[in-house]
Formats: sequence, C-alpha cells, structure tokens
Amino acid sequence: MATFLRSLNKRSAYLIGTVTAVSHTASANGNFNGYKLGENFRFKKFGSVLMSTAIVHLARKEEGKDYNDFQKVYNAIAQKIRDKKDYDDGTGYGPKLVRLSWHSSATYDKKDNSGGSYGGTFRYPKEATDPLSKGLSDATDFLAPIYDQFPWISHGDLYTLGGVTAIQELHGPKIPWRPGRVDTGEESVPDHGRLPEPFWNADYVRKYYDKFNFTDQEVVALIGAHILGKTHLKNSGYDGPWDDDTNIFSNEFFSNLLKEDWKYEKNAAGNMQYDAKKGIMMLPSDYALRQDPKYLVYVKKYANDQDLFFEDFKNVYVKLIERGITFDESCPRYVFKTIDEQQDKKGN
Repeated sequence: MATFLRSLNKRSAYLIGTVTAVSHTASANGNFNGYKLGENFRFKKFGSVLMSTAIVHLARKEEGKDYNDFQKVYNAIAQKIRDKKDYDDGTGYGPKLVRLSWHSSATYDKKDNSGGSYGGTFRYPKEATDPLSKGLSDATDFLAPIYDQFPWISHGDLYTLGGVTAIQELHGPKIPWRPGRVDTGEESVPDHGRLPEPFWNADYVRKYYDKFNFTDQEVVALIGAHILGKTHLKNSGYDGPWDDDTNIFSNEFFSNLLKEDWKYEKNAAGNMQYDAKKGIMMLPSDYALRQDPKYLVYVKKYANDQDLFFEDFKNVYVKLIERGITFDESCPRYVFKTIDEQQDKKGN
C-alpha cells in the first residue's frame, strides 16, 4: 500500500476524491490500460484516479533529494538571474519568474481543488497560451536549461522555486518553500479564465481572491508584489513600471499608491490605466486598493511598515504556491540562503 501511482519517471498522485488505500504500480510507460477498481474508480495514464468529488493532490518529494540538492537548484537560478541582469532594459528576469510562479499557482479553484502549482501544467501549450499569461514564455525559456541541469525536479517545484529565488535575490523576504509537486498529464490543465483581469474594481478583486479563501489583508499583501517588473503593451495591453526600481522588492508599491497624484488615462492600446508624472503606473485593480476602505487600511499599514509587509507577504505567498496540495512530513519546508549570504560565509 506504500507504493503510489507513477507517471513515466515521475511519482504521481493526482487523485479525485478521498482515496485511503489505493496502490498500483504502473507499467514502464505509465499506461494503466483502463484498470478498474469496482464501479467508482478507474486508472488513467499519469496516475489519475477518477471519482466524483474534489481532487486531492498528494505531495511526494523527489526521491533521495534533500535541502542541499534544492539549494543547488536555487543557486543555479539565482546565478542566472545575475548573469542575465540586462534583460528587459535592466529589469532582469526576476520579476518574470515571480509572475510565472503566481500564474502557475493562481489557476487553483477551491470548488473542486483543481488547478494550482501541483502538476506543473504551465509547460503545456493550453495553459501557457492563456492571453493573461502572455510574455511568460520568456520565464519558461529561462528555466528550461535549469530543468535540463536538474531533470529530477518536477516542473511545479521548479516554477515555484523560481519565484522564491527571485523574491529573495531581489532583497525580499525569506520564503519557506517545500518540494513535492508532481508532474501530471495534459488532461489536468485547467481551462482559461482562472487568472485575474486587471481592469476591474475592488468588488471583483475581493470576489476573485475568495476562491483562495484569502482575507482582505492577504489580498493587499499579495498584490504588493507588483512592485517588481513592469507592464508591456504587447503582452498585457498596459504600459509602464509600478516603481522606478523595477527589480527591488520593497513596500514602495503602497507608498506610491498613496502619495502620487494619479491620472486615469487611456494608453496606446486603448486601455485605461492610472499614470503618475514620474513615469510609473497602476492597473485599475491596483488602484482599487486605494479606493476600497477595507483594503485601504492595509495599504496604509504596509506603506508605513516594510517589515510588516514582508512578513504578511511571505505568509500569503506560501499559501498561494501551496494551495490545493496535501503535504506530509516527508516534504519539509526549506529556507534557502541567498547568493550573497553564501559568499559572505565563504569570506569569513
């Protein structure tokens, strides 16, 4: 009973319903040939068990790997971020990696526990071509050689670890991260329409994040990651950065939201956005945090206390990238050392 379904060379437990005593060893090619367990179960390729209730994603850490192995993956990503720092006019790849981790996790839906980061399904064209993810092929292309270097890591773990690495290397908070996501088949790719639209008001924002069971405080903290990177007309239909420093993680998103004189203007793509004289912008869904009195409470708190923002962001980001996954003691949380910390230790 300790043997779990295997998908090709990956351990897979993409289950639908509550399964307490299911075990089966797949053939080498992962094809279960329609093997049945009574009327309520049937195996599919990639280790899927179909039932009528919510999906259960059981985490299983990459066999034989420990903290040091994942630190090596972190280091490879971090070093490449440094080496490619001139990308996007000096913004670098870090913000794109954070966005990839966000988009690969934000497909989660609490109604049936589908989507999310578990299956690493952003590698499939259906998910990668969601119009709201336009431009993220640069991030997956960035990570592809890392996967070739460490082929034992699952794509879900790689995409989320990429985001963690970028946040830490761009001077953000330490993010406790744990492995265990398992590559699933293309049949598990969620439909388009699960990512947030940028042009709506606070009511939409609140309703959207309800699918994660996030509080108002968590929503505001999570959106604060917009301090990183910038929008591009060719990708999102919006134009400009949220701050002058596009690759430093800070609480300036909230300070800018409060202190700037924002003008609601039409951009070159015909979309409405908020612009400030110093050349920064806000999406309508960003500005909604200032307009809504409940959200505004937390905007003011984070503008005045970066440490508080970092702590709250850390907590909700971990929730985001772990949504829908059942972890056990075999998947401990790791806090990785930054490149600077490792170099300082060597210097001493």
